[in-house]
Amino acid sequence: MFKILKNLSKSLGGGKSAEPKSTAKPGSLLDKVNKGAPVSAKVEPPKSAEELCGITPKMAKDEIKAQLKLLFRRYNRSASSLDAKMRGEADQMLDAIVQVREKNFGEI
Repeated sequence: MFKILKNLSKSLGGGKSAEPKSTAKPGSLLDKVNKGAPVSAKVEPPKSAEELCGITPKMAKDEIKAQLKLLFRRYNRSASSLDAKMRGEADQMLDAIVQVREKNFGEI
């Protein structure tokens, strides 16, 4: 996609380079595309399956079952989404739901 924007910028700019100049407005679309993800992004340690599902040690088996049922219903719908980010999150949550269910209620 970046190559397309660069070539489009060259063709509209009369053959000039698509590199951002100091005269460009800060916050323009091209700046946002060039910027990408922040380098100093904070990396969080991976959460356990129980934390992802919102399960606490004090919860009764019925509460755990109801929580897992609700989460499964929610994320099973998202698993077939066209949005790749939403699909990835749904897959991660469905795996966590299975892990918690097997831990608390035995092998499926």
